Amino acid sequence: TPDHSEYGCSRHTHKTVGYQKDYTSLQYLSSLPPPARYGGRHTVTLIPGDGIGPELAHHVRELFRFCCVPVDFEVVNVDSSMASEDDINNAIMAIRRNGVALKGNIETNHNLPPSYKSRNSLLRTTLDLYANVMHCQSLPGVRTRHKNIDIMIIRENTEGEYSSLEHENVPGVVECLKIITKTKSLRIADYAFRAARATGRRRVTAVHKANIMKLADGLFLECCKEVASGYPEISFDSMIVDNTTMQLVSRPQQFDVMVMPNLYGNVVSNVCAGLVGGPGLVPGANYGEDYAVFETGTRNTGKSIANHNTANPTAMLLASCLLLDHVKLHAYASMIRRAILSTITETRLHTADLGGQGSTSEVVQSIMNAVQSTGPQTLSI
Repeated sequence: TPDHSEYGCSRHTHKTVGYQKDYTSLQYLSSLPPPARYGGRHTVTLIPGDGIGPELAHHVRELFRFCCVPVDFEVVNVDSSMASEDDINNAIMAIRRNGVALKGNIETNHNLPPSYKSRNSLLRTTLDLYANVMHCQSLPGVRTRHKNIDIMIIRENTEGEYSSLEHENVPGVVECLKIITKTKSLRIADYAFRAARATGRRRVTAVHKANIMKLADGLFLECCKEVASGYPEISFDSMIVDNTTMQLVSRPQQFDVMVMPNLYGNVVSNVCAGLVGGPGLVPGANYGEDYAVFETGTRNTGKSIANHNTANPTAMLLASCLLLDHVKLHAYASMIRRAILSTITETRLHTADLGGQGSTSEVVQSIMNAVQSTGPQTLSI
């Protein structure tokens, strides 16, 4: 247990929490976290994003202050309506400087000209954040159609249909290029198997459409098979993406670790989030060799409910716990995560997306109350 006295906190002991523990193991598969700065503090890039992003970022900072977390945020705002890439380049530079970031989703307006690149994709490809990891797990206290779901989704994050290579050959005929490379397919497949081994999981399922895209998805599938041969203790199978979505909504418990190219990962991760309670509950992580960026799992902006104090803060707060695990502040991560889960499962204070009437700020206050009863907090002055 860390000594919190340096940050004006009382000292308490901590217990670890089973939920989301897989992410703690995953940190060892990605880049080494940046070392702490002076006084044992970490500097983290914070990109509030659009929609509900800024208010959720505010609540993360509020909770970190309350819990005396030794993290200082460098806030970088990205204006998604600007044609210039200056803002996103500033954000990328800040992440390169700090090594780690927490971000809200940045809106991509499909009415903008084709030359405009998604700021989210630009950030992931520039920093080579090749592995998107999302852990979908059933939560007691959240009513869903299916129980006992525990799926780790690993999505290739830098190529596929997100390569932004589109052109109009002749008027009315558009070509969109999907890029699949052996190097990146082997890399994400190996990440998936290493993740399965590190977290004690027993099966990896590759999701593909190789029956139609025989060369592109065929290459991805072959790479997965090649990597699987090096992990004899982990069973491997594959499933066509359309069947995968049907199996997920009918019998999701059959899946353990799933690995897939970029676009299928986007679809499957949203389906899985829906299965365990919706986009407000599931955090996501983007890992590369040198950097890590944490965000909500489904990357929704939540524009329609922005500034209404009704958004579910759980996904963003859990993403901040993943960040804390990444920089090896495990005691703080466990303390906050335990308080979040206590609010969801024991206090049962739910926002509207879960059928409750709690506001965002009420949920955050309840989490602070749970922290106060079990962990360190700022001493009253």
